Amino acid sequence: MKITVDIDCAPQEARHLMGMPDLSEVQREGVEEMRKRLLANLDTMDPQAMLRILGPMGAEGWEQFQKMFWSGLASTTPDKDD
Repeated sequence: MKITVDIDCAPQEARHLMGMPDLSEVQREGVEEMRKRLLANLDTMDPQAMLRILGPMGAEGWEQFQKMFWSGLASTTPDKDD
């Protein structure tokens, strides 16, 4: 025997129905803190410093990165037969 019950409600209503806590305020505070930190770090961002971090990869590293990128792209391309 199989019984199916469909309940039409909003996510907030479902959480309340199941007795789950309302974490919307915690999420809001977390997002605000992330925004503050991101904006503070954007002011200190130096493009040359970022390139220095990537520099040790050298030409070989970039070639490997490109090969990985293109092979990943090729594996996600749909076949013509579909």
